[in-house]
Amino acid sequence: MNIFEDMQKPIFEKSQICVPQPGNQWAGKMVLNPAMIADKNAPDTFYMLFRATGPYPSAQIAGKPLPYPIFLGFGVSYDCGKNWEFDFSRPAMAPDLKYSPAELYTTDIYGKKVFNYANGCIEDPRLFYFEDALYLTVACRTFPPGPYWEHDDPIQCMPDWVQNSSLGRAVKENYTVTLLYKVDLDELKNRNYEKSFALVAPLHHPDTSDDRDAMLFPRRIDINGKKKIVCIHRPKFPQNYEIGKTLEAPSIFFACADNLEDFADNSKVERIVFAQAEFPWEGNRVGVSFPPIELEQGKWLLPYHGKQNDIVGYTQSFMILQENETLAMEIKSRPSERLLFADQPWELEGEFTIPCLFSCSGIVHHNGKLYMGYGAADKKIGIVSVDFNELITYLNNR
Repeated sequence: MNIFEDMQKPIFEKSQICVPQPGNQWAGKMVLNPAMIADKNAPDTFYMLFRATGPYPSAQIAGKPLPYPIFLGFGVSYDCGKNWEFDFSRPAMAPDLKYSPAELYTTDIYGKKVFNYANGCIEDPRLFYFEDALYLTVACRTFPPGPYWEHDDPIQCMPDWVQNSSLGRAVKENYTVTLLYKVDLDELKNRNYEKSFALVAPLHHPDTSDDRDAMLFPRRIDINGKKKIVCIHRPKFPQNYEIGKTLEAPSIFFACADNLEDFADNSKVERIVFAQAEFPWEGNRVGVSFPPIELEQGKWLLPYHGKQNDIVGYTQSFMILQENETLAMEIKSRPSERLLFADQPWELEGEFTIPCLFSCSGIVHHNGKLYMGYGAADKKIGIVSVDFNELITYLNNR
C-alpha cells in the first residue's frame, strides 16, 4: 500500500471576479478563459487578457444566423488578483470581421502579407515568456461563430462563396488555427492595444487539423543533442497526422522545431503523441491548460485538463515531467484522481449544461501561491489559488 494514499489533497481557494456586461456588444454574453502574466518589476500586479463575446448584428450576413465574434478584453490587478480593473470600453484584440476574399489578409511581424485566420474570432489566450520575450497564443477562426451553445456548427455564419473557392480546409471548414503573437507589454498595460500585438506565425499547419491548447515551453529543450523549441498542441483530428492514425480522441502532442515560423510547415517539425487519456475523467479529450512551469533544471510542472463527458465535464490536473534529451519526456507524476473541477453554483450555471472549469493561466508568486485564472461555466471568470509547495509535494508523492 502506498503510504501517501491518505495524503490530503491541496486546498484550492476560488473566487469569482468577472461576469458578462449587459448591453456591451462584445462582452455582453460571455467572459471566460483568461490569460494572466505578472509584472516583472511589480510582481503583485497581474495583467489579464480574457475571452469575451456578445451578439454582433453589424457583422451578420443576410440569411445567416446572428454572429457572436470572439474578442479579447484587458484587465489589471494590483493585489495578486483580489481586485480587478477591466476595460470594457473596447476590446484589446478584435477580429476584423471582413467577408470579401481580398480583405482576408494581414501583415505578420516580418512585414509579409499573410492570410488572416483571426478574422472571425480570437479565443482562449495564453501569455508566456520565451527567450525573454513575451508571447501570446490564441485559437482563431476565419469566420465568426453563431450561437454555438445552441448549435455548434462552425460554418453557419460564413459567406456562401467560400465553399466554391480555392481556399484551404482551415477556411472552408472554419477550423480553429492557433496563432502566435509577440506582445509589447508596455503598450498593452498603457492600453495602446493597436501597438501591443505582432503576428509571428501559426503554431501548426492550418489545414492539417483544427487545433487548440497550443503553447511553448518557455526555453529551448535539449532534444537529441540540439536545442529545440518545443510546442505543445491538441489537434481535434489527431488521425490527420501519421502518428495519430489510431487515436480515437484528441490527445496532447509535442512538436519541436528550430524556428518559431517552422511549426506551420509539417516537413520541418518532429512530432510525437505525448499523452492520451488514461483515466475516466479524461475519456473525451486531454489538453495542456497553460505553459509548463520549470521547478528545477529539467523538471517541469505541466498543467492540463481532461473532459470525460457532458455530465462530468472538465477537470484541471497536473503532471510532473523530467527532461531526458528526447521529445518524449518522462512523466514522473500523473495523479489518477480529479484535483480541480467545477463544484460551486456560479461555476455550474451557464449557457452550457456541461460542468466547466477551464484554466488558461498560472502565476507562481513569491508569497508561495500558484494563482490560476479560469473560465467558469463558459460564462464567467474565476481565480483559484493553492499553496505551490503543497501542490508539488502532493504530486511528487503520487
